[in-house]
Amino acid sequence: MTDTSTLSKQDPAPPELRAAWEANRMVPLWESPTAHKLEIEREQPHSWPWSVTKPILQRTAEIQSPKVVERRVLSLVSPFSKHPEDEFTCGTVCATMQTLLPGERARPHRHSMNALRFVMEGMGAATIVDGKDCPMEPGDLILTPGWCWHEHYHAGEGPTIWMDVLDVYLHLFLGTDDFQPGPVRDQTPQYDDIAFSTANILPGVDGHQREYSPVFRYPRADAWKALQNAPVGSDGGKKVRYVNPVDGGSVMSTLDCYLMAPVTGTATRPYQSTANTVCCVVGGSGYSVIGDKRIDWKAHDIFTVPQNLWATHYSDDPDTSIFMVTDREVYRRLGLLKEKLQD
Repeated sequence: MTDTSTLSKQDPAPPELRAAWEANRMVPLWESPTAHKLEIEREQPHSWPWSVTKPILQRTAEIQSPKVVERRVLSLVSPFSKHPEDEFTCGTVCATMQTLLPGERARPHRHSMNALRFVMEGMGAATIVDGKDCPMEPGDLILTPGWCWHEHYHAGEGPTIWMDVLDVYLHLFLGTDDFQPGPVRDQTPQYDDIAFSTANILPGVDGHQREYSPVFRYPRADAWKALQNAPVGSDGGKKVRYVNPVDGGSVMSTLDCYLMAPVTGTATRPYQSTANTVCCVVGGSGYSVIGDKRIDWKAHDIFTVPQNLWATHYSDDPDTSIFMVTDREVYRRLGLLKEKLQD
């Protein structure tokens, strides 16, 4: 009888064969650390409390180097990131925090990556997206879809801080990342947002074939009103979706946005998804249990819900709401989206 324990400790490949593998960039599958692996190390939730990040952002704002002022951005990098080109926040979702001071202007550029801005603090700043001026007020969602020109300016008082979210990691993996600096040229004509301001009625947009919403600014007041009027969902919480008014789908092809709130004093039913989510607390306080980890949160805290982890949220504060941005659309379009509630 063959002693398998002895064979498992021996190299079955002759030295000259192994040298041939290495010389020709060939790797035996049975030696791959990921092949047939029964236990996979999963990304775990992480949080960036506002009490910690705001002082850092304030100190960073004191740097006046032109290179820094052009885009004063700090990336929120998952502890599971391995190298500089792997600077994701959660799954394929990349989140950063950006500060713009009064009188500053970030020059226009465009890129293939989809991006959005969720405003956390400040008044008087605005983003121009393909010629459309989008004021930035706390709780507003501003879209800058892929290959749309965009720039920021601040004509108010005090710093404005917002969370950027991009699908840059997905583009890096696919090899579709592209960038173009200003000046603005070949700008795509856009519809005025007011054309879509009447509920349940759409203008004729027969030629609209773009993979993003023609509305670039979603004010907080509208989202909060919709959330208050929303019915309680099957998970025991309230949730509304920011949508493309033309087709009712996600605001951009790879990023899907929601505003949610637990029913006051009641935890939501645990929910699991193949999608990854970055959460920004708009207001209120509470906690979430994600996998085996509890995260306590307050206004402007940011935390993640990595894929395949059960997540539940609780708050006893009636002013609570959480902005959520996910890569759910990526999985849905690939036929890989799986979602379920715990019984």
